[in-house]
Amino acid sequence: MRLLAFGQTGQVARELAALGVQTIGRADADLTDPEACAALIDASDAEAIINAAAYTAVDRAEEEEALARRVNADAPGAMARACAAKDVPFVHISTDYVFDGTGRAARGPGDATAPLGAYGRTKLAGEVAVREAGGAHVILRTSWVFSAHGANFVKTMLRLGSERDRLSIVADQVGGPTPAHAIAGACVAMAGQLGRSPGKTGTYHLAGAPDVSWADFARAIFAGAGLPCAVEDIRSSAYPTPARRPMNSRLDCTATEAVFAIPRPDWRTGLRDVMRTLESAA
Repeated sequence: MRLLAFGQTGQVARELAALGVQTIGRADADLTDPEACAALIDASDAEAIINAAAYTAVDRAEEEEALARRVNADAPGAMARACAAKDVPFVHISTDYVFDGTGRAARGPGDATAPLGAYGRTKLAGEVAVREAGGAHVILRTSWVFSAHGANFVKTMLRLGSERDRLSIVADQVGGPTPAHAIAGACVAMAGQLGRSPGKTGTYHLAGAPDVSWADFARAIFAGAGLPCAVEDIRSSAYPTPARRPMNSRLDCTATEAVFAIPRPDWRTGLRDVMRTLESAA
């Protein structure tokens, strides 16, 4: 199946390229120009489109919401409409930030959304635009993405853990760390199945298992790397950020496995793979 993915330098885009998917970056597809993205789809012979590109600077989005909306909502909407016009499946990556993070239960795809900040609002607007386009699509919400590429929590912890003997890490935010490789694989599988069965159109979740706090995730990273850095649990209020983070990022992924036969990835296995990749590159 000929696949085309928007995004080239991001974590999921890098993993899509490793799977043989053609990826396009900013030089060829500027997401601040939604109609140019749509025109690129019009001219493509791809059999399915994946959008792995986004404005992801969560804190900066508080000051740049208009730009974030252009990239996270207007561009995916234009892509989805172009795909619908050609009857081409569209897979779009979204986020747990569309929820308010209250409670302790895992959020399902149909649960009420209530984003806490600009990033979540723009990603939710993108979901709405994709649905309103009316074509065969999958909106895949995910969380806490990590890989051997780019900037992410795992790489930050490995760096800080090698420099310090103690770190204070937020312990009251809980979610599922998700390997970018697993997200990429899910996007490819979903695009293929959607092409054969457009009735699978809808919103789905994919997050790593088991759910864990940031502090316990950090402990697992240090243990896997053999770093003696100790972790002190702190509350989110002790580490204020411009944008509020969801306290509960647990995602119910049962529909993803039921419809697409894609189970939740074990982040511990993904973490070992990432560490091996980073060690071999050192």
